[in-house]
Amino acid sequence: MVRHEDKLDGLKEQDVLQNMIRDKGVIEELGLNVRFLNTLYFSGFCKDSRDVGAVATVHANCCRSIRAKVADLKRVLRDWKRYKSGESVEFGGPRDGTRSFSWSKHIACINSWHKRF
Repeated sequence: MVRHEDKLDGLKEQDVLQNMIRDKGVIEELGLNVRFLNTLYFSGFCKDSRDVGAVATVHANCCRSIRAKVADLKRVLRDWKRYKSGESVEFGGPRDGTRSFSWSKHIACINSWHKRF
């Protein structure tokens, strides 16, 4: 089995995955074909997607605490439900046949960086 522990110190998840793809040891050993997905399909608290219709997943990596992640993910779910229902998130409803949309601010996540744990 290929071991990568020594190469992982100080790296972010995407860097680790990129190294694994480049080295191909683990990927080939598992018989996988791996590629990076277009960021169009992801939104997150570090950077909101502007194309809500394309978003397939939302991550909360930029939050400091689980409590903040859950609170803001609940806001995201509420936003998503409003979007899917055709209701505008801003100011209550569609105007002139168009919909305006913006994600709610990730207040709990932002505030989590100002609290001591």
